[in-house]
Amino acid sequence: MSHVLSLIAPEAKALSIDQIDRARRAAESVGAACAAPVWLSPQEACDIPFEGPIEAVAEAARQERGAEPLDVNVVPLATRRKTLLLADMDSTLIGQECIDELAAELGLRDSVAAITERAMRGEIAFEPALRARVALLKGLPVATVERVLETRVTLTPGAATLVATMRQAGAHTALVSGGFTLFTGAIAEQLGFHEDRANRLLHEDGVFTGEVAEPILGREAKEDTLEALSTSMSLEPQATLAIGDGANDSGMVKRAGLGVAYRGKPALRDIADAIIDHADLSAVLFLQGFRRDEFVTAD
Repeated sequence: MSHVLSLIAPEAKALSIDQIDRARRAAESVGAACAAPVWLSPQEACDIPFEGPIEAVAEAARQERGAEPLDVNVVPLATRRKTLLLADMDSTLIGQECIDELAAELGLRDSVAAITERAMRGEIAFEPALRARVALLKGLPVATVERVLETRVTLTPGAATLVATMRQAGAHTALVSGGFTLFTGAIAEQLGFHEDRANRLLHEDGVFTGEVAEPILGREAKEDTLEALSTSMSLEPQATLAIGDGANDSGMVKRAGLGVAYRGKPALRDIADAIIDHADLSAVLFLQGFRRDEFVTAD
């Protein structure tokens, strides 16, 4: 068998035998030959190995799922476990957009968040949108970042487990964000990433100047980081994994061996290899074939 139909429930004991049987029958209805299901976690995550039309199987299984809270994806078996992980931060590893939370300190959250949402949907270019939002932060004390980290920023469930498990399996992990180093440094350390890359907010005398250092790390820079790390590690594209939520993640997600849209915007969902809408970030381990008893519990 060359591929698996992956079924992942948002919590243990939510995935039923009936759901698995219906997904298998849906795959067979479009010409797939399916092997026996393999549990990665009882009543939580299951693989159905198959040979057959990949896109048709995914579509048929998703149609059969309907509105049930179940993540349904198709992934290849070859080089299933990845050696390089690149992950976005805002709305992926954490539940917030850090620039929106900084703007909230000035009473500008709603106006800045509206620009952020349009940029993440790909409706406006990321770089000028970032410059415009950063300009609104002029005069805000740098010390505000620490307060925002402590009171407003929350880690996405499963994020620490994902990083810890992949590190134990020998993968290199990099946090690559269109956000800011003042946040990525803290989040990367907390989650255990090997490295982090992001934009640098300029400041003088303890306050932000309203400017960001150039060049801005956006979509192309994220893709370039994937290429550079792959080259330095002598990795083929199939050995890489990228996770994000917005349009500025599309380059690295499309180029990676496994590109994952986590609660993704339409612009990213359209090009991602896998979509996680219901389960937490540890689901990305199931996509790679890890069993629950192999997880390194870290959060």
